[in-house]
Amino acid sequence: MRSMTGFGRGAASVEGWHAVVELSAVNRKQAEVVVQLPKELAELESRVRHTVLGVVSRGRVQASVRLERGDGGTAMRVHANAARAFDAAFQDLGRALGRTIEPAAADFLRQPGIFADPDAVDADAAWRVIGPALEQALAALVAMREAEGAHLGADLAARLTAVESLAHRITADAPARPARQREALLKRLRDAGLGIDPADDRVLKELALFADRCDISEELTRLDSHFAKFRGCLDAAEPPGRTLDFLCQELFREFNTIASKANDAGMTHAVVEAKTLLETIREQAQNVE
Repeated sequence: MRSMTGFGRGAASVEGWHAVVELSAVNRKQAEVVVQLPKELAELESRVRHTVLGVVSRGRVQASVRLERGDGGTAMRVHANAARAFDAAFQDLGRALGRTIEPAAADFLRQPGIFADPDAVDADAAWRVIGPALEQALAALVAMREAEGAHLGADLAARLTAVESLAHRITADAPARPARQREALLKRLRDAGLGIDPADDRVLKELALFADRCDISEELTRLDSHFAKFRGCLDAAEPPGRTLDFLCQELFREFNTIASKANDAGMTHAVVEAKTLLETIREQAQNVE
């Protein structure tokens, strides 16, 4: 299990270039990657995003990439072949006009392709240094997310145990609910001055209808199934965040149905406690990838 929040930093030096990549992740229902790159390397944005999404399935990740010369050199580089070709073009022009034309130094400076910016690098060369730094940052990010995820998993398991104990209390109390209803019905009849035999068919029919209406065996069975699935998700290899969120909704629904069917103060109190715990579980599960 991983948390959706975390931070990772990576650095690498290759072929005289140095790259630093920083990744910061926060909660988000879907996966989103925002990339900050030097504008001359904008074409690498999709490659960075694809690499991050290969590891992160949920959460918003901010990726910051810095690239600089590792050797500290600032000298301009000259493309000799381009300079010679430019000079030869002037000679051809002179021969065509029948007079000597010599290019000035300013002409060479203005001609693109002769002088190269020492800090310029093509995308493929840049990726050779950015890629390793990004992988290092991702490893650090995942390690932090997993460490926090372990704490989240332990907390969720403990809270779920408390909810299960409340469900077990309801399960143990459910069989006695029709008998309590019988006593309450007979008491109301006695208080009203109606001396009806407890074995009267009308009383038995009313009790049978009540027992059918307050039967919560199906809801309790589904609760047990959801509890087992929830615990399975805590140990799953795949990111369980969306599944946990869904299971929380289903658990809420079953407890709500139990409360509406049971019509019993004791069970209602247990349901309220369970729903309060489930709310904290759902809030915590929203931090899980």
